[in-house]
Amino acid sequence: MASALTDKLSRLVKDLRGQGRITESNVTDMLREVRMALLEADVALPVVRDFIARVKEKALGQEVLGSLQPGQVLVSIVNRELAATMGEGVSDINLAAQPPAVILMAGLQGAGKTTTTAKLAKHLIEKRKKKVLTVSGDVYRPAAIEQLKTVTAQAGAEWFPSTPDQNPVDIGRAALDYAKKHFFDVLLVDTAGRLAIDEALMLEIKNLHAALNPVETLFVVDAMQGQDAVNTAKAFKEALPLTGIILTKTDGDSRGGAALSVRQITGAPIKFAGTSEKLDGLEVFDAERHAGRILGMGDIVALVEQVTAGVDIEAAKKLAEKVKSGGGFDLNDFLAQIQQMKQMGGLSSLMDKLPAAMAAKAGQVDMDKAEKDIKRKEGIIHSMTPLERRKPELIKATRKRRIAAGAGVHVQEVNRMLKEFEQMQEMMKRMKGGGMMKMMKRLGGMKGMPKMPF
Repeated sequence: MASALTDKLSRLVKDLRGQGRITESNVTDMLREVRMALLEADVALPVVRDFIARVKEKALGQEVLGSLQPGQVLVSIVNRELAATMGEGVSDINLAAQPPAVILMAGLQGAGKTTTTAKLAKHLIEKRKKKVLTVSGDVYRPAAIEQLKTVTAQAGAEWFPSTPDQNPVDIGRAALDYAKKHFFDVLLVDTAGRLAIDEALMLEIKNLHAALNPVETLFVVDAMQGQDAVNTAKAFKEALPLTGIILTKTDGDSRGGAALSVRQITGAPIKFAGTSEKLDGLEVFDAERHAGRILGMGDIVALVEQVTAGVDIEAAKKLAEKVKSGGGFDLNDFLAQIQQMKQMGGLSSLMDKLPAAMAAKAGQVDMDKAEKDIKRKEGIIHSMTPLERRKPELIKATRKRRIAAGAGVHVQEVNRMLKEFEQMQEMMKRMKGGGMMKMMKRLGGMKGMPKMPF
């Protein structure tokens, strides 16, 4: 995310931290570099001017000049002002309304609105424990109605049927009536993708808004559009009382300009960011943490949250008990550990949250290659019989050839995987005397990690 901007700003941060003395001259030089980096990242010019003016005013104040570590203080000012540009802290979704709380999803065609509707449904079900109903008012694309039906089922929400021959306002009213009668907490209304210049469609969404009186009107915008994203968000803000913005495709946005511009230009807070194509790839937007990522400081809190969400605590406890009681560590357990890594969102997703220096070191390893290697190991184990997984010592030459053929790999790769398994098995044996329990309890004490139930 915002890799080009992050590279430039993290280099500046490194240089600044080493500054023992801050003068007006080196502040001006630093701000020139920041200005160029922001403009190249497609940040709107008024936003750049305002940001530079605020940083300069504070950088030449007593807080920096009177500090024993002026470089460090200057970095914290840049970080603070970046966060302020994107909005203060977290602006979560507002559900303070008589149920069902209606959320209207607006946006351009191709912004990822329908998928984002399902992602938001999943977030509200899992994080806010809400009963969610979705409905599509996109009568111009029958495929959009079917797509919402499919992704809603995957998200674990309920879908209200609609057809292309219906009027969007009638669809919305019928869905709201159904949601009230069946005690839903939230109704998510997906609308047709429209161009800001399309007056007929803009009038339609205004009528839909008037009929449903939503508690939230969220503008879904593609972060990769950069300056265009800001302009369209501004046009929608003039037509609708937007209460928030969801930035999609931030994982593919190498510039980062939209995230920095959209809040200040529209006045509407960024509430969520889409971080991957998966249905769980939606994060509550935290301006301070996002600023840290852009400055190359990483987002360790998000990293811990992602790892925690992917760890099956009960499975980890059972494995610890099994190893402690002398049950051994077999290939089924090894497979479970591999699958836990996949549940955490993959290596590249974890890398995005590391500080720049650590990510640069980790980046020397080919992440795509590493993820393919994980899938290959999975395939090899799936080619084994249940007995072979329980008793790996049975796997000799003939069995290895059969397993390799079944997985579509060379025998050497089966040998390599078994060698890695043996190394992990040896490590587990050393933890047999309660060492694993102690390690897990230490994990439980980490910030953001749940306490272990033992």
